[in-house]
Amino acid sequence: MITRFQAQNYKALRDVTLDLTPMHVLSGRRRSPHTSRQTERDDIVRVLLVAEGQHERGKEDREGALEILVRRLHRNIIQCDLDRVSRKDIHAHHGKGQGYVKKALRWIREADKRGYDAIILVIDQDNAPERVQEITRAQNNQLVALRRALDVALRTFDAWMLTDEQVLPRVLGYAVSPQRSPEDISDAKGVCTQLLGKSPMAMSQSECYALVAREADMSTLTRQCSKGFAPFAQRVRSL
Repeated sequence: MITRFQAQNYKALRDVTLDLTPMHVLSGRRRSPHTSRQTERDDIVRVLLVAEGQHERGKEDREGALEILVRRLHRNIIQCDLDRVSRKDIHAHHGKGQGYVKKALRWIREADKRGYDAIILVIDQDNAPERVQEITRAQNNQLVALRRALDVALRTFDAWMLTDEQVLPRVLGYAVSPQRSPEDISDAKGVCTQLLGKSPMAMSQSECYALVAREADMSTLTRQCSKGFAPFAQRVRSL
């Protein structure tokens, strides 16, 4: 016989334990929804996570570095679904604005159509500094009232993986020289690839990024990547 019901981090149930009697009835308000959904400002249930490279997105059966960082920044996210920015069937939103303004607005509408509570989108700056302004415009656009955290990683997402000089040697298995000003590195991905190539650890670049993201000190990451990660962290925490 079932004597106790317990749920943790399931939909609106944070940490619930209920001792059951031989005859127990659970009821709710009349005409209340059949699905449990949180409504408070800080209660995010389902998030669409949109990014560019597989190194940050990870795979379906394995959390990527970006998802790990997002979950560390916002503990109330229960479901995080992945998608890629460059999907050809997601056409740019019509209207004023160039490049990634339209692209980001189209993804916001797509996330809203799919029924997500929020969207998190990260792109690389690469050699296009105008992307920062474009994504900021999309972040502030209220055409669709969906919570969002849009960001541009300077110069690429890979730079975020080079910030913590304590974690990187532990993950790679050998002494690594501190990477000063990672946001100013022109080819952070190439640096990461070279560092991993010298490692005695057998792992892919995606696995390496995931390990770094799981152990990295958030205050160090925020300080070292003050132009890209810092505003991103603030936006995710504010969802």
